Amino acid sequence: MAIKVTPTKANLIASKNALVLAEKGYDLLDKKRTVLIKEMMDLNKNAKALQDEIEEKFEKSYSELVMATISMGALSLKDMGESAPFERDYEIISRSVMGLELPKIKYEKPSARADYSLHQSNAAFDRARINIAEILPVIYELAEIETSVFRLANEIKKTAKRANALDKIQIPKYKHIIREIEDILAEKEREDFFRLKKVKNKKNKKNKENKENKDKKENKDKKENKDKKENK
Repeated sequence: MAIKVTPTKANLIASKNALVLAEKGYDLLDKKRTVLIKEMMDLNKNAKALQDEIEEKFEKSYSELVMATISMGALSLKDMGESAPFERDYEIISRSVMGLELPKIKYEKPSARADYSLHQSNAAFDRARINIAEILPVIYELAEIETSVFRLANEIKKTAKRANALDKIQIPKYKHIIREIEDILAEKEREDFFRLKKVKNKKNKKNKENKENKDKKENKDKKENKDKKENK
């Protein structure tokens, strides 16, 4: 992989800072992914229990409605069903898990009181109505969980993709850049060291030659002066 930045000390420092930031980002994303996965697994466990509860209550309600239809008649059952009160309003709020907004349904639990004349119904109809009234909060809770699981799964996928991009691409890239810049700078330092050493040796050699020439001249001058004195 060829280096794409100029091999300077400033770029080396910038690459090291970028590597530290990428490694911290990967650690945070990895922790986020772990928390989200744990949250989704917990919700999945609850979803299974709620599904079983809904199926059980629907089965019981259906059986009781069949008995009520046989004993009361389909027409009477239809009239009482049409007179049933409307579903109460509910509010969707949210809770945050690692920055991800998950839905929370806020509702008023319906009461099991009879809104019809008791002499028009029988025990089977009453039991069916109670079971159906108890199903609604469970359906709210299951819808809340299923929506949360869907959002968690998408966020886990995105988080894993970002974490893998840092772990497999960005972090190795910065490590490679840092290694290449350090190698090039080290080679330059060695070249500069040998160049300076060569210049210094050349300078020392020249100084030595100059000193030797100077000593030779001084010795020659001394000898000439001595010869002149002797001739006199």
